[in-house]
Amino acid sequence: MGSSAKKKREKKKDFQKTKLRVGKAKPKPDNFTDTSFRAKSIVVNQQSLSTSAPTSAAQFTHNLSLASSSRSETQRRDSLSYLTKVLSTLPVSSPQPLPTAIILPKLLPLFLDGSSSVRSQLLKFLRLLPTPDIADHSESLLLYLRAGITHLSSQISIDALAGLEWALEVAEKDIVSCPGGWMKTLKCLLTMLGWASAKLGAGGVAGIEKWSSASRGLMGEAGKTFPRKLTVLSKFLRAGLVDTDTDSELDGDTVMDGGYGGAIRGRGFPFTDFQVHMIPTRSNAYAHLNLFGTPRDEEGEMYLDKESRQRVFKKFFYDAVKKGVDDARKAGGESGRAAAMVNKVLVEGMKEDVDDAILDKNWVGV
Repeated sequence: MGSSAKKKREKKKDFQKTKLRVGKAKPKPDNFTDTSFRAKSIVVNQQSLSTSAPTSAAQFTHNLSLASSSRSETQRRDSLSYLTKVLSTLPVSSPQPLPTAIILPKLLPLFLDGSSSVRSQLLKFLRLLPTPDIADHSESLLLYLRAGITHLSSQISIDALAGLEWALEVAEKDIVSCPGGWMKTLKCLLTMLGWASAKLGAGGVAGIEKWSSASRGLMGEAGKTFPRKLTVLSKFLRAGLVDTDTDSELDGDTVMDGGYGGAIRGRGFPFTDFQVHMIPTRSNAYAHLNLFGTPRDEEGEMYLDKESRQRVFKKFFYDAVKKGVDDARKAGGESGRAAAMVNKVLVEGMKEDVDDAILDKNWVGV
């Protein structure tokens, strides 16, 4: 009797629904197997079997392509790091795997890269390139530096300023004398500082004097980088307005090197201006004549000598820079000290009247 009742209860269990408690997970069956794990795998997009390893030149070219076209910022940074390592370990007499004329057009757009690590690695790599090659590509270099300086991102702008500072260290005279190197770069720097002048015509902003340039430059995040911007401006103005020992044209037995091999001037007749008739030592020595290029406007012109740069600066930029420097000096602090450096360059570079300097130079050359 008892056994029969027990069997009936067990049969009823098969047709009864188990009442689960709210919030309690459903119990797992005894034969449950956990399949949620994933095994580690290595995915190779392209794989080739070869008995010979690629040459160093092929690896350099491959990493150059990755640095310029890869969508991954980590891969761009690592490729630039590899290129830097290759150039830094090259023997002194060994040539580069690729010429600078091929490398620069591919890597210069990285000045506008969104990753700060890529931009910093780019600058490390560029410092290893030969200085004469950088001087020959000053115009294309400034094209991307100006775009970076006026970028909306403050970090990209600061890194572009570091690039301009490096360019002034390695090729300052080529930077200020290449097509557009003087006037366009000055206009770009003053726009960044908020010192744009209404004298620039269509390129300038009319009525900009209504605003306080010092207050706009020192407000918010821009105020932290303002001294840095003034420092780079002072270096750029010094390169264009102040004579150095290497390019000053003095009388007597001074060696004159205007790209014509360094002839001696002032040692008696007929050696005066002898350097003009020598073979130029720099590439494209007559680029300022623009014989075969498109016509240039005043901004894109080449200003080869200090006097022409002084004339343009005095005509378009001097008043705006002087006013901005005075306002920054009144603010004091680190910005005031940086503004004092700019003011010192202005005093040294504009101490003589521009028209008189040009007249004296022409008179000496007669």
